[in-house]
Amino acid sequence: MNHPKINVTPLIDILLVLLIIFMVISPEKLSRFEARIPSEPDNSRPVIPHPETLQVTLGTDSALSINTISGFGSVDEPEKLTEKLSTVFNERERSNKRNGLGADLAERTVFIKAPKAAPYGSVARVIDAVKASGARPISLLVDGLN
Repeated sequence: MNHPKINVTPLIDILLVLLIIFMVISPEKLSRFEARIPSEPDNSRPVIPHPETLQVTLGTDSALSINTISGFGSVDEPEKLTEKLSTVFNERERSNKRNGLGADLAERTVFIKAPKAAPYGSVARVIDAVKASGARPISLLVDGLN
């Protein structure tokens, strides 16, 4: 009884032809790589923050402030902070509705700035107070990382 045998010679010929084709059309190795390095920042111009940016600052005396306005309680009593942030967010939602935008598009981002030596528990209480106001997302800023 004869067993059929597969002739692989044509398959190998096809593979070699494909290998040669891919070698010819593949790009050549680059001789050098150019990188653009950014220049030093220009510190002569002051950075002007966006008008809707909210930055809650935790002072060294545990006092809380929003942007440059102080008097929003302390870490142990953040109710004034929560009320003010809630008011700002509600006002932004109403403004968006009047302008024909969705209320969910209102800017609710809050940055929390704390000194490096601030206790972890104090920063956590400020984060909880900001969350209670409806802020999202919440970002942390830390002074003196150098």
